[in-house]
Amino acid sequence: MSKKTKINISIFSVFIILFCFYNVLVYTSQDSKRPVELSYEASRGQVLWQNNNCWSCHQVYGLGGYLGPDLTNVYSARYKGENYIKAFLNSGLKQMPKFNFSEDEKDALVTYLKFIDSTGYYPNYDASFEITGWVDLENKNE
Repeated sequence: MSKKTKINISIFSVFIILFCFYNVLVYTSQDSKRPVELSYEASRGQVLWQNNNCWSCHQVYGLGGYLGPDLTNVYSARYKGENYIKAFLNSGLKQMPKFNFSEDEKDALVTYLKFIDSTGYYPNYDASFEITGWVDLENKNE
C-alpha cells in the first residue's frame, strides 16, 4: 500500500469517527426529549386536522402547503381568533372547501390551533443554533 493511500484511509477514518461522535452527541442529547403534551381536546383537533388533510393547503411553522395561509399564530393574530377560525371552517372561501364540522369538532380544531399558537412564533427571527445542530427558538410558553 502506498503512503498516499494510507494517508487517505487515515483521513477517512478520522471523518468516520467524528461523524459517529457527532451522532451520539445529537441523538443522546436531553434537549431532544421534550415531549409535547396535548390536551384531549387538542388531540381531537390534531386528528381532525390530519384526517381532513389540512396540511396540504396550510402551513404550521412554515411547513405544509402553500395554497392557504400559515396558521401558526392565527389564534392570537389581531382581528382573528376563535370566532374567525370557526367562521371559515364551515363556510369556506375562495379555494378553501366547505366542511360540515359540528360545534364540538370546530372547538377541537380551535383548541389545537390555540395550542400551536401558544408554543411559538412564526416566522421566528430570534433563533440561535447550538453546536449539536439543534435550533433554539423563542417559545411563548417559557
